[in-house]
Amino acid sequence: MAGSLAALSVALLAAGVMGYAVQRGATCMVAALEEIVAERRARRIVALLEAAAIVAAGMVAAQLAGFLPMPPADHLLTLHTVAGGALLGLGAYVAGSCVFGSIAKLGSGQWAYALVPPGFFLGCLTTGLVPTSARSEPMATSALLDQAALVAVPLLLLVGWRSRRVVRAARGGMLAEHVWSPHVATGVIGLAFVVLLLAVGPWAYTDLLADLARGRMAELALRLPLFLGLFGGAILGGWTAGRLKPAWPTARKALSCLSGGALMGMGSLLIPGSNDGLILLGFPLLRPYAWVALASMAGTILAAMLVARTVRRLAVFPELAY
Repeated sequence: MAGSLAALSVALLAAGVMGYAVQRGATCMVAALEEIVAERRARRIVALLEAAAIVAAGMVAAQLAGFLPMPPADHLLTLHTVAGGALLGLGAYVAGSCVFGSIAKLGSGQWAYALVPPGFFLGCLTTGLVPTSARSEPMATSALLDQAALVAVPLLLLVGWRSRRVVRAARGGMLAEHVWSPHVATGVIGLAFVVLLLAVGPWAYTDLLADLARGRMAELALRLPLFLGLFGGAILGGWTAGRLKPAWPTARKALSCLSGGALMGMGSLLIPGSNDGLILLGFPLLRPYAWVALASMAGTILAAMLVARTVRRLAVFPELAY
């Protein structure tokens, strides 16, 4: 009993830290691709990749130490995977943020983004109407973990390099500024996820919403507090950074967040899984379905951005339409 309470306490703290880091990092797939299109920079994409690498390093270290929980089931790569990724991307574009970024914006007081999780839940209620690819390999291994000894050195070198910069910042009296800078805070998300993984197993708040939509109430007493801790951490992050400035939603923004969330929920049924779990679990585990789903999501967001830019340009110069 004491061990369970200790694990729950650690997991709650990790969930809160993750929410805090998500708000400080303000990194999501939409923001990352926007940066590429508008600024020709890829800092946010690099930060997300680094967070995934930190998760991979944590899992490899735990595997070598012999206390990594069983990897989650692998899923078949089908056309459903591609379609699901496209729906995730379209939903993120419509809402203006993915499920990660919605947490960050909620932490800044943009209350319209509180409708993304309910929208996601409503999208998941379409199970049975949306053709899903539910077949999986429950005992699936992972290319990453199968070769843990080979990949351990480069991954741990990355963690060591990051840790060295943290120590240097601490010596200079700038630890908080360094750790909660956008790039490093995104890495903290990966670290918090590893702690959650080891304390209570794989966890993503979108999985909770999907299971609730299917009537699966297993471990609700554990997962609901983690969900609340995640959002509480995001609010705390916005408040301590002076970013918590309440902005009440317009009807149009509320509709876009709700409908965008619903599209992402439907997409998660097809893959199955959403971008938080894909980036922090499927991607570092080298699951083919996760890589393809994320590529489809990113491609859809980029296409939507380019179409929108073209439409805006034609609206300013209508003669270009002829």
